[in-house]
Amino acid sequence: MIKPENLNSKLKKASYAVRGAIVDRAAQLETEGRKIVYCNIGNPQALKQKPLTFPRQVLSLVEYPELPDRPGIEKFYPADAIERARHILKCCPNGLGAYTHSAGMPFIRKAVAEFITRRDGIPASAENIFLTDGASKGVQAAMTLLTNNENDGFMIPIPQYPLYSATIALYGAKQVNYYLDEQNSWQLNEEELKKSYAAAVKKGINPVAIVVINPGNPTGAILSEENIKMVLRFAREHKLAVLADEVYQENVYAPGMKFISFAKVLHETGDIDTTLFSFHSVSKGFLGECGQRGGYMEVRNMPKEAYAELMKLQSIGLCSNSAGQIITYIMVEPPKEGEPSYPLYRQERDTILQNLKKKAEMLYGGINEIEGMKAGTPQGAMYAFVRFDLPEEPGRNISEMSEEERLAYESRRNMDYCMALLEETGICVVPGAGFGQIPGTFHFRTTFLPPMEDMAGLVEKIKAFNRKYTEMLKNRK
Repeated sequence: MIKPENLNSKLKKASYAVRGAIVDRAAQLETEGRKIVYCNIGNPQALKQKPLTFPRQVLSLVEYPELPDRPGIEKFYPADAIERARHILKCCPNGLGAYTHSAGMPFIRKAVAEFITRRDGIPASAENIFLTDGASKGVQAAMTLLTNNENDGFMIPIPQYPLYSATIALYGAKQVNYYLDEQNSWQLNEEELKKSYAAAVKKGINPVAIVVINPGNPTGAILSEENIKMVLRFAREHKLAVLADEVYQENVYAPGMKFISFAKVLHETGDIDTTLFSFHSVSKGFLGECGQRGGYMEVRNMPKEAYAELMKLQSIGLCSNSAGQIITYIMVEPPKEGEPSYPLYRQERDTILQNLKKKAEMLYGGINEIEGMKAGTPQGAMYAFVRFDLPEEPGRNISEMSEEERLAYESRRNMDYCMALLEETGICVVPGAGFGQIPGTFHFRTTFLPPMEDMAGLVEKIKAFNRKYTEMLKNRK
């Protein structure tokens, strides 16, 4: 029998905050008959967001390839869904049960490149597109490629999405934190980047890349063009690759704001030296097809030798799943105006995005009215990173604690709050410590994905709980 002490030490060090003790407890409470509102993860369809009709129609036809040519099929499927399925089957005659090219089906890679060109007005090449099992596998591929030894470091935002810290730990690299500017709508600060880089080098770390999440997870922030230019300039000066996580690019709610890709700014600045990895996914936006595990990675400014190694890495895993590739294709090539499926597609898409915007405003507005809580204003993505105050515990002198002791103490208090919130209200959120936060502050991340009818009640429950919990702490002696 294997012994726990002999297991991979890097794996044991890795942590993934959005699934953990609180979620385990939530599942246990649910089996006991409690209603649980899972706000811990961006999983839209698990929170009653209906899948869009057209992608599922096409996928069902392709999965059963006799259907498109069966007599009378047009009674059940619109003509453009049938034609799209026939086109897909023509382009992949082996069907969805066969391995594909390691980088993905060529016609889908071409469609992704054309999507990027339409989106950004810049040239894009199918050769630089890799279809992946969600954005996560693309991120892990890029980090595998860039990690050469244990002193290589990745600069990641704090707060961050725990995929990054977990992957860094798993691969035995070094995590280099840089703090986002909470007082400036969570934008990146150049002085903070310089400080973070210098501190890492002083410790003997060799930073090889900087990770940027735009729109932000967990912050929901949308980066300005000037902020993106600054990051690319910083990366070029320090010879860093850039990993641009852009999976929430469809989720923009703030008036006057828009998503701007790193690829667009890189091209327009004429930078031919900075290697850029960009990631997108079918899991977010308005599709919410998390379980399909579809996505893509685009690479720019990569030497041929490095490209060959990346292709070899992808071939080791054979290929991404074929159904996810098809959904990715439909994401970048949706029904067009004038086609039979377009009116329904547009209605479903716009309804989902409008509801997300309304729920974001409802959540942020309600949270900001709670004494001792702050969430800023909704900009994008699917989350609020809520800051809250906690009274000091009696008999504790933080000034006498070591840095390690203080972080552990604050992490425990953060966890206690979120666990108590779950037990009291059935609302499952993630402690901010799991994403990273400035020492001395407390946060939790919550989605605004629950159905509209649940959102008002959710905010009221948080308000009542917070008042009761903080009063309890104040009354302790």
